[in-house]
Amino acid sequence: MATENATTTDNADNADNADGNVLIHFDQVTKRFGDTTVLDDLCFSVSPGKHVTLIGPSGSGKTTILRLLMTLIKPDRGTISVDGQYLTHEEKGGKLVPAGEKHSREVRKKIGMVFQQFNLFPNMRVLRNVTEAPMHVLGLSKDEAEARALDLLELVGLGRKCNDYPTRLSGGQQQRVAIARALAMRPQVLLLDEVTSALDPELVAGVLDVLRDIAHTTDITMLCVTHEMNFARDISDEVLMFDGGRVIESGPPEKIFSDPEHERTREFLSAVL
Repeated sequence: MATENATTTDNADNADNADGNVLIHFDQVTKRFGDTTVLDDLCFSVSPGKHVTLIGPSGSGKTTILRLLMTLIKPDRGTISVDGQYLTHEEKGGKLVPAGEKHSREVRKKIGMVFQQFNLFPNMRVLRNVTEAPMHVLGLSKDEAEARALDLLELVGLGRKCNDYPTRLSGGQQQRVAIARALAMRPQVLLLDEVTSALDPELVAGVLDVLRDIAHTTDITMLCVTHEMNFARDISDEVLMFDGGRVIESGPPEKIFSDPEHERTREFLSAVL
């Protein structure tokens, strides 16, 4: 996995994509909000099937990465590719130009996201919350979508709640429905944005247990932003420490959490562990 400290070339990137060794690639991505630079010439890659956790202080750019991948915002500079396809750009006439919505939407189908807030439809029962997107976006039949949804609701421990409305569920149960909804789209990448931050402390463990099961029993690629350091240690293949819109250190969790090299990483971990 490459960070901004690694030397990359266009030929090397193309070769990696051709071999299937890179699923997500940020190439010199800069994002500004007004006079504030949130991501600063960021380069990093994620390989298929890997679980990568982004850690760092608030405002360091972690959630901005997830929002860029969901095309909720667009980079000011640089390119992002998913499975060898540009996300917010496309090639026309031999040139790279801003992508149209149709192109971005097709690439974005490979990505699912679970947000801090559950964002369930309160007027729809749990089952329909999970089947709605597969039917309307992927074109699944009602029977196919419901079979997939019921399997996923069993996976997250909510098979018996399929006919309930979200308002009848606890916060932890609603977040598990949101996880099932994201997985129902069969994404190659699952983005997790502080998925336990809106939960009461006693509900956090149940959601994290579900995500651990998914991480350990599926080949889905995960990109996770969390302040739950024990969870990050458990599920991650690689941990990236962000500060000032850059990756300042990366490595396996046992290295980052037990023997970090960068002073800023040590300071951050001493404050949160």
